[in-house]
Amino acid sequence: MKTNNFLKKIIYSLFILTIVIFAIWALNEKYNFIIQEKNIAISEFVEINDYEGENFSDFSDFRENSIKGPQHVDVNNYSLKLGGLVNNPVNLKYNEVLSDYASYKKGARLNCVEGWSVDILWEGVLMSELLDGLDMQPEANTIIFKAHDGYTTSFPLEYVLDNKIIMAYKMNNQKIPEDRGFPFQLVAESKWGYKWIKWITEIEISDDESYEGYWESRGYSNTGDLDKAKRD
Repeated sequence: MKTNNFLKKIIYSLFILTIVIFAIWALNEKYNFIIQEKNIAISEFVEINDYEGENFSDFSDFRENSIKGPQHVDVNNYSLKLGGLVNNPVNLKYNEVLSDYASYKKGARLNCVEGWSVDILWEGVLMSELLDGLDMQPEANTIIFKAHDGYTTSFPLEYVLDNKIIMAYKMNNQKIPEDRGFPFQLVAESKWGYKWIKWITEIEISDDESYEGYWESRGYSNTGDLDKAKRD
């Protein structure tokens, strides 16, 4: 009888111990999950200034020189229009751009004609992939970007298709701030800063090779190449 009671006590003790161990494990898993969630949140909202050995500029290193000041784009009503000389024009919501296309990161320097520059880690979608689903008409040779403030600029179509040009939605691992071009800015590598259009709302496929954007119509080079004169 004593032996049976002793065994019952051992079994009961083991049962309690098992419950305690399970409870500790569950709490630890919950704690790790919370930490992971916090780390994710931090990584999405904290600006980074180095990545894979490269150092990057601060947002404060930019100078405000937009034609109408910083713009506010209501993302809930936002639609990116892709049209022009295409047989299947498309309207994309902000979240559709982020979710339906692969994301790419690259470090690139923006050089302003005013004499300053910034090195930024950009993240966004490849223009070649964004345009891939468009059924362009044979005469298409130019791409025109339009912004919320009325700003425009253009490029030969092959420039954005052949050079892995991205349309960015993040800078230094942070969503592009409103004053820097939210929701999208073009990372126009090898071009002067006035070609890096911000607050993009529309992309038009055209056959107008001589199209001149805002600054181009005011005397700046239509190509905007860094290795050529700033003005035509």
